[in-house]
Amino acid sequence: MSGSLDEFAERLQEEIFQETKKTYGEAVFQRWLTPRFMGALPNADGKSKVTGKCGDTMEFYLKISNDKVEKALFWTDGCGSSTACGSMAAELAQGKAIDDLAEIDGEFILKKLGGLPKEEQHCAFLAAGALQEALRDYFERQRQKKE
Repeated sequence: MSGSLDEFAERLQEEIFQETKKTYGEAVFQRWLTPRFMGALPNADGKSKVTGKCGDTMEFYLKISNDKVEKALFWTDGCGSSTACGSMAAELAQGKAIDDLAEIDGEFILKKLGGLPKEEQHCAFLAAGALQEALRDYFERQRQKKE
């Protein structure tokens, strides 16, 4: 009996994975399954915590050296789409000059992921907003150091 239950569970999991890939695409599926750049960054040079209209919260952390992003990490309590978007935003920020971070907006994240269903596209804008807010925090900290 146990063997047939295990087989059933494996088949069910595979069906769920296949349906998820079909609906969201391979890039979103992979980032949901194994998100990259997820975690907190102690002593970040810029950080943010933004809650979207859907209730998902995303945090973003930036380590900046010589006006370039040395490291970018994110964390979210949200859905798979929020996780995928945060992961993509953090990846896109890696190694970028801080002046170039403005190009990482919701549309750019959606394009890089291959899109999302309409009802979940707001997750890309949440990720972009959290990234931009972390950059704003970095600039504010730099301004305060000069005073």
